[in-house]
Order: sequence, then structure tokens, then C-alpha cells
Amino acid sequence: MRTTSYILMVAQALVVVSALLAAAAAVTAAEYVRPPPGRIILTEHTEPADHPQQAHVSAVGERHVRVSWVTDDKHAQSVVEYGKASRNYTMSATGDHTSYRYFLYSSGKIHHVTIGPLEPSTVYYYRCGESGREFSLRTPPAALPIEHALVGDLGQTEWTASTLAHASKTDYDMLLVPGDLSYADTQQPLWDSFGRFVQRHACRWPWMVTQGNHEVEAPPLHPVPASPLPFAAYGARWRMPHEESGSPSNLYYSFDAAGRAVHVVMLGSYAPFDASSDQYRWLARDLAAVDRRATPWLVVLLHAPWYNTNAAHQGEGEAMRKAMERLLFEARVDVVFAGHVHAYERFRRVYDNEANPCGPVYITIGDGGNREGLALNFEKNHRLAPLSMTREVSFGHGRLRVVNVTSAHWSWHRNDDADSMVHGEL
Repeated sequence: MRTTSYILMVAQALVVVSALLAAAAAVTAAEYVRPPPGRIILTEHTEPADHPQQAHVSAVGERHVRVSWVTDDKHAQSVVEYGKASRNYTMSATGDHTSYRYFLYSSGKIHHVTIGPLEPSTVYYYRCGESGREFSLRTPPAALPIEHALVGDLGQTEWTASTLAHASKTDYDMLLVPGDLSYADTQQPLWDSFGRFVQRHACRWPWMVTQGNHEVEAPPLHPVPASPLPFAAYGARWRMPHEESGSPSNLYYSFDAAGRAVHVVMLGSYAPFDASSDQYRWLARDLAAVDRRATPWLVVLLHAPWYNTNAAHQGEGEAMRKAMERLLFEARVDVVFAGHVHAYERFRRVYDNEANPCGPVYITIGDGGNREGLALNFEKNHRLAPLSMTREVSFGHGRLRVVNVTSAHWSWHRNDDADSMVHGEL
């Protein structure tokens, strides 16, 4: 575990770096024109009913991957053939399937198959349901370094396409999403469109996601009989490894990466979180089980930010912060990523609304390309403004590269038309 003196040394270095970045941001702010929202892109399915669509993969433990996809054909098999050479499938696995109804909408057959054990840092070719096109994925490394791409509040717009294209130009090992995926907002065909929209990226690298407010899709205040449950679409389509991490809910879970050098916790901003809740008790157990001698890096993702100087969504994460912040602080979490606010903001190390060298760095990245546009109004006189190191209204993505047991590199890549501009490093 890092000593207090080391943490203080790092904190002092971060202050110097942050001051330089703030000065650079002040110079470039006047030159940057904030882009308007992009047009929604609807992606149709044009292949036969038994062919896989909406394919995406997620990590399950350190040596397994879950392959998920949808078919319109309700008789298609939940099987994945895979191997290390194209069209030469030497292994296969069978999984399960589900479906759901949302009032008059009925989903396709949603398949989930776990494959493995797999070798780390290896390309595998796979086919779903014994029909259709071939996909390929690359497994994450079994040791450091590891690189995570991070994108929040995605949607399916022209800016979303730009963000994901920029992220894919430079290789990464895993993509983390702190909520708000499809922006379907009860319009269920938009979940299908979103799955097809992101397939070219989500089928190649593990996507690890948590829910946002746009995934809730709660029924009306006075639900009619057979009303869908909240998170019906999200839970059926985006199954995460909650059971493997001892979580009772798909809304929050954790996983290890890079041979357990990195422990990632995905929290649920829209699941109960007070001290008597299942989520709180699970989080306390999960963090207590982390051996920081074997796991030097501890990363948390959630949707509604606990620290925010933007006028948008002010205070919406405060109740959760009051309930859970001490757990994260006592576990010495390194960084907390959030979405929800459609802008980029990075805070210094904070605990209980004050600078603290032992607290996490808080970063908001809720601007992956959503249809609602950017949150334009940062408050210069906000009480937390002295703790905020970088603030920018732009679409983009982040990169967290964990280099070794003591060093990690964070960079924010702003979308600027055809280019992804690096605007903020740590």
C-alpha cells in the first residue's frame, strides 16, 4: 500500500501539473467554439432473422468473456463458436437467452454466452448462433500496463459516432461507461438501433457499463397491470458480472483487471444506496476484500457526480455522496468517474467538500455525444470552484492508462471536427 508521504508527494505534483493545465486551458478557451448537438443516427437491421445483431462483449472474471447478441428469430441457438484463427473454430460454448416486453413492444431473443478460459492479450475470432458474420475480439492483458477508454452519456448521434471513432483510432484494452447508453427513454426500438450502432466497437473490446437515469425507464406514476419493471431493457440487454462479484443486482458490481492490479467498482446511482441498502452492504464487503498490496489501483464509476460546479444537475449526487463517500475514502480509492453532466470537469483530490491528499480525484465525463447537447453553464462562483482544476464544455472521451504499481496517466481527448484533441492530462 502506498504510504502517506508518497500520497502527499503525488498530491503536490498534481497541484503543479494542474496549475499548468489550467493556464493552458485559459489560453485556448477563447479559441474553442462549443459544438451543437448532433443528428440522431438510426441503424437498421438488414440481415436475415437468424443472423446475430447488436453483438457486444464484456469481461467475466480474468479469463472469460461474455458474448451478448440479439436475433429476431426466436428459435436461434445460444451458442458461440470461437478460435484463434479466422473461420477455424476449435471451441464452442452454450449459454442462455432472455427477452422482455415493454407494453406493446416485444424484444428479440437476447443471447448471453460466456466463453473461455481465454489467453490474455490474444485475438479470438467468433461466430454467434452458428450463422451470420464472423466477429473478433482481443482479450485484456493479464498484467500492467492496461489502458481503459472512458465515455459517458453516449446516445446514438453524429457526435457519438465521432467519439467512438476517435477512441478506436488508438488501441485500448477495455471501455468503461458510467451510464446513459441508448437514450431510448421508453422508445424500445431505439435500444435495438443503439445495439447495432455500437456493434462495430462493442464486439471487439469488453464494454463494462453501469446504469444512468436514461436506463431507468420506469412505468407511469399509476402503472397499469403488466407494466414493465424499471431497468427492464438495460438488465436484459447489458448483463454485467454482478454475480461473480457477489452483488445481488446487475445495477452494481465490480471486477479485476490486469492480474488484479486494478479493481474497478461500478456503482448504481439509481439503486438504493443508504446504509441499510443491499448496495451499501455489498460495497462495504467488496472494498474490505481488496488487498492493496496486490491491488494498488482502485477505480470507481457511477452516474450522478458527487462533485459538480456546472449548473446542470446540481446536487443530484449529494445524497449518495453523504451515504457512501466515507467508504471510498477509507478504502483509499484513487479516482471516481461520473457522467450525467454533459461536460468535462476534473477536481483535485477531495474528501467531504475539502481538498484532501488522501481522497480520490473526481472526474466527470458525461459528454460522449448524447442528443441533449452540452451543459454550457459552469458557475465561476460555485463553492466547489476552488477544488475544480479543469472545466470544459466539449464532446470527447478519456483514457486511463495504468502503467505500473505507482504510475497512471489520464488524458482527456476533445472531439474537434475531424480530430480528437488532447485537452488535459494528469
